[in-house]
Amino acid sequence: MKAKLITYWVATALLSFGMLASGMAQILHSKEMIALITPLGYPQYLLYIIGIWKLLGVLTILMPGLKLMKEWAYAGFFFVMTGALVSHLAVGDYEIKAILGPVFQTVFIILSWYFRPASRKIVVTN
Repeated sequence: MKAKLITYWVATALLSFGMLASGMAQILHSKEMIALITPLGYPQYLLYIIGIWKLLGVLTILMPGLKLMKEWAYAGFFFVMTGALVSHLAVGDYEIKAILGPVFQTVFIILSWYFRPASRKIVVTN
């Protein structure tokens, strides 16, 4: 039980840090973020949208309660990260920087979601 809780908090901390850092970089339109999405053909204003949603998702996952919102936040993170990975692969961008970020974040999302404590899960009763 303790190992599961440690796994949850480590994965959640890494997930939160990654989403917070990348979300802020997207909102601030850092040169790195612009260079990362330009070859994909996405408009730069998309960075504002994704960045704001990432910050809101981190807050949701870290706050107590809001179980249904947590499910949506995890789903949103999963879709954004797998979408980023597929986008880079689809245009032939196989650079380590473009691939490893989404892959590791997806692993952290899955670990955090899977090992979350019962107090952070929706429990269905019959």
